[in-house]
Amino acid sequence: MKKGNIYEGKVSSLAFPNKGIVYVEGEKVIVKNALPGQTVSFILSKNKTGSKEGRLLEVLVRSPLETCGRACTVFGKCGGCLYQTFPYTEELVVKEGQIRTLFENFLKSESGYAGVSADDFLEEIRSSPLSSGYRNKMEYSFGDEVKGGEMTLGMHVSGHFNDIVNTDGCNISDPDFEIIRKASLEFWKGTGLPFYHKNTGEGFLRHLLLRKGSATGEILVCIVTTSASGPVDIMRDYRDMILFLELSGNITGVVHIINDSPADAVKADETVLLYGREWFFDEVCGLRFRITPFSFFQTNTKGAGVLYSTVSGYVKEALSGSGSAGTVFDLYCGTGTITQIVSGVAEKAVGVEIVEEAVAAARQNALDNGIGNAEFIAGDVLKVLEEFDEKPDLIIMDPPREGATPKALAKILSYGVENIIYVSCKPTSLMRDLALFTEAGYRIKKAVPVDMFPGTGNVETVVLLSQQKPDDHIEIEINLDEIDATGAETKATYKKIQNWVQEKYGFHVTNLNIAQVKQKHGIIERENYNKPKSENSRQPGCPEEKVKAIEEALRHFQMI
Repeated sequence: MKKGNIYEGKVSSLAFPNKGIVYVEGEKVIVKNALPGQTVSFILSKNKTGSKEGRLLEVLVRSPLETCGRACTVFGKCGGCLYQTFPYTEELVVKEGQIRTLFENFLKSESGYAGVSADDFLEEIRSSPLSSGYRNKMEYSFGDEVKGGEMTLGMHVSGHFNDIVNTDGCNISDPDFEIIRKASLEFWKGTGLPFYHKNTGEGFLRHLLLRKGSATGEILVCIVTTSASGPVDIMRDYRDMILFLELSGNITGVVHIINDSPADAVKADETVLLYGREWFFDEVCGLRFRITPFSFFQTNTKGAGVLYSTVSGYVKEALSGSGSAGTVFDLYCGTGTITQIVSGVAEKAVGVEIVEEAVAAARQNALDNGIGNAEFIAGDVLKVLEEFDEKPDLIIMDPPREGATPKALAKILSYGVENIIYVSCKPTSLMRDLALFTEAGYRIKKAVPVDMFPGTGNVETVVLLSQQKPDDHIEIEINLDEIDATGAETKATYKKIQNWVQEKYGFHVTNLNIAQVKQKHGIIERENYNKPKSENSRQPGCPEEKVKAIEEALRHFQMI
């Protein structure tokens, strides 16, 4: 195969999130956005040994699974969706298969899971109650689809950062959003005001942010511009136009957000309330939430109900009949949804979130819901935990797409809690973090994919991790006349044992691992290795394969 040449092939499978696998001339090639069963043409863009990639040119033959006619007018162009031509049931099959494959590959790479398969803990994927029209938040950009063309308002064209396509007939956004988007585009085109050009930093119109309470029907409209002055009363005219639209929901707020940042993101240097209030309400799991323009709240409200019910079920699994979870840390908590949900089974629930606006909303939400045992702290997770004196009994974490930072994860693991529930919106980041959990003595007890994003390549995964604890007490009868324990202790250093195990078995064992195995065989151990740091702390157990390796080393050095 040669880079730059065009090839054809049939897609055999799809790796997360959108990597179609095509075999050509016996070589594996990854072609993004090609679906299982399709025959495609592609240009070879990367040609390295063991790593070949192609850019999709055309679908020559549709997949037998493409039996659904729900694709919108810009499917494949805006890049937001992947599975619109698949029936939802088939989409779920593909996504569950992707997660299963990721777990199986992870298990093969970890010696601590010898003999374990994904079937031992992975549950069937949980679907979204709605597979279309479910998005309660959309961020549209002003721009043009072709340079110098007429103004558009929609999403970025896939692979083209500067091009914006009108999202006519979008299938995943709330239907009211499309009405507001079209009306907004026509209004602003009529004013003749220019959109913001990222390359020059000039222009006026930047974004249209729409949010809606799926349970309440309340809609928040936020028009984002630069501080450049427009015609007098133009924002009043825009507000009046919005308020006269015929919608299924009701407008509860219109906000003008001023943003002069060069970054292509919705940020606020200043906000001006044009109508109503700067927040709306939504409801999930029997609780009511006040949501502001920049508050994190799951984009699929009904799907969030499934996700949070799953987390609640895993909390009950972690408690195993103990009744109360003591102190629960909900890290990366957003507007505190999970914090409040688990507060009913906790003595105290502590939510940590870096976005101050979201924390303010979380505190108000807890007050509105009559929850008195929830505390919310604004700040970076690592910095907050380093300064916070309380210790958790259970940790729930829902980090951003790239997962937790290594330092934050190390701090989380240092608590040594018995159970951790990890909510992940990017399974590949989850797999990376799971390796560190495994090293710290945690094992996967249960896991389940939850589809929060029908039609797209994304999926959430919830994992219950449990600490593998050594026996609380080891009773051994030792005859010191027969066993020279002190002599055994001096026959090989910890370093020698570690080097022997590394050379023979290819993995590392810690001083604590060795101390636990020596204790098991009645070898008198120095107190500092076996004694916990505090009376109530728990030490990680030694995996069985490491126990056997250490025992073999002790026999080699004639210590047992």
